[in-house]
Amino acid sequence: MAARGVGMLARLPLCAQRSQVLRPTHRLFSCPGTVAADVKREEQSSRNVETGSEGRTPKKKFSEVQKERREQAQRTVLIRCPNKISEKKFLKYLSQHGPINSHFFYESFGLYAVVEFSQKESVTSLQNVTRTPSMETEAAIPFKSRFFNLKMKNPSSQTSEQSCVQSSNHSPPSNKKLSELLCYAESMDDQLNTLLKEFQLTEEDIKLRYLTCSLIEDLAAAYFQDCTVRPFGSSVNSFGKLGCDLDMFLDLDEIGKLSTNKTSGNFLMEFQVKNVPSERIATQKILSVIGECLDHFGPGCVGVQKILNARCPLVRFSHQASGFQCDLTTNNRIALKSSELLYIYGTLDSRVRALVFSIRCWARAHSLTSSIPGSWITNFSLTMMVIFFLQRRSPPILPTLDYLKTLADAEDKCIIEGHNCTFIHDLNRIKPSGNTETLESLLKEFFEYFGNFAFNKNSINIRQGREQNKPESSPLHIQNPFETSLNISKNVNQSQLQKFVDLAQESAWILSQEDKDRPSPSSHQPWGLASLLQPSVLSSVSLAKKKRKKPASERIKNLLESIKSSSPENDTHTNGKRTVSTQA
Repeated sequence: MAARGVGMLARLPLCAQRSQVLRPTHRLFSCPGTVAADVKREEQSSRNVETGSEGRTPKKKFSEVQKERREQAQRTVLIRCPNKISEKKFLKYLSQHGPINSHFFYESFGLYAVVEFSQKESVTSLQNVTRTPSMETEAAIPFKSRFFNLKMKNPSSQTSEQSCVQSSNHSPPSNKKLSELLCYAESMDDQLNTLLKEFQLTEEDIKLRYLTCSLIEDLAAAYFQDCTVRPFGSSVNSFGKLGCDLDMFLDLDEIGKLSTNKTSGNFLMEFQVKNVPSERIATQKILSVIGECLDHFGPGCVGVQKILNARCPLVRFSHQASGFQCDLTTNNRIALKSSELLYIYGTLDSRVRALVFSIRCWARAHSLTSSIPGSWITNFSLTMMVIFFLQRRSPPILPTLDYLKTLADAEDKCIIEGHNCTFIHDLNRIKPSGNTETLESLLKEFFEYFGNFAFNKNSINIRQGREQNKPESSPLHIQNPFETSLNISKNVNQSQLQKFVDLAQESAWILSQEDKDRPSPSSHQPWGLASLLQPSVLSSVSLAKKKRKKPASERIKNLLESIKSSSPENDTHTNGKRTVSTQA
């Protein structure tokens, strides 16, 4: 059972369906001149950017980012190292095979190094001098992967020198540490940006995800030459949290594209293939074989489960060296388009990701979401709600999907299984929003908006960015942006929706009251976002429901209305760097 309260901020437990493999805590080691240090400096400089739209520097297309990351991963190797190793000697040894672009170390049931060479040929050179280990009682499967094991010829002669190597715990902060960071922030905007910085995927984590996909691609290519294994979902859509699962897509369509124009004269040469009755059966057979391959031949792949009768067949496994729980699917192109759409929304305005991360954290703290399948609201649904809310601002902070479709040109056109998935790919052609609302104001307005949303009759639709009548009787209806006949929140029951509404109203009320009487920094009392993450918020609501005949939602709604009515002009208060509006 999921833990309650702020404890939900820690790394999520494995769900019941997953293999019982311990998920390690990553500890990265960096030193001056390494990529980790460079990234740290970049993160510090990026935090100095003002909240709002950034239209000064050109933004890369999703496809461009994917291509660069994939090429980077193909030049990268994963090496398990002895616990005591000289970084200088280690890099000098590898440099015999070519220049090294970057490297970093991390711990995951041992010490590992991720090394990116400047040229792909360096990886081949290293593979050519690597031997297959000899076993005394077992037999080794001679698969030449890019996952190596480094041993010392004479361990006693090696020193324990690790100069310049500094360890840093690369997991989400503890509850105590997060509370301290939030309480000592100068403003609520700082709080939301701090939470984003602490929980978002780091550069090293992203590199490791692409490398893991590339290693799985090497295995799949033994059967399907020129196939591609692409990450999708949280790993690439800009909303990934440290410790999130790694979703992979086995792309076989690229194989057909490579030979499309290879015709000569009147002849057309085709491969002889095995025919099956349907595409679903083909998907099941392909994933079944890949699952067997991962189980029997994949270094570091454990707990392999073939879940082939699901709506979207998949292979689930744990990649022990990286610590990632992985889901591998194929024939799931709409999920890729959804990842790209979220990437665009998350990149258009810096407030989007900060707001999404904070609301997801708030929901997790109060058990509104869970890693275990059930009637809970999902992170994807929460993200859709935030996007919809930002489309409803005046002026809008985010454009509707239909508007992004009107900006598309011929090369953007995309139809998948009869569904129109067309939208513009070039972010630089999307006009930045003129909205200048603070994160503090947006967080409060989000809670007020959905605390009073007519869920009983209206649905959420980011295609048009406006409330519409529900086409079905589900308590919560959020239209799938591409498969428009589907409700992505169909699993949510009435009690869970009511719990969300009650907590949203309570949170809006807390923020309104706090503006009048904010705790002083010296009191060390949680305030702002930190106060919303306290488990006492949820327990007090439950206690109030038991003691009062009037429902908590109606009581809080009356409190909100009384606050508004007490100020004839809907006063806007200013307190240092914190600006709050009580407008609905």
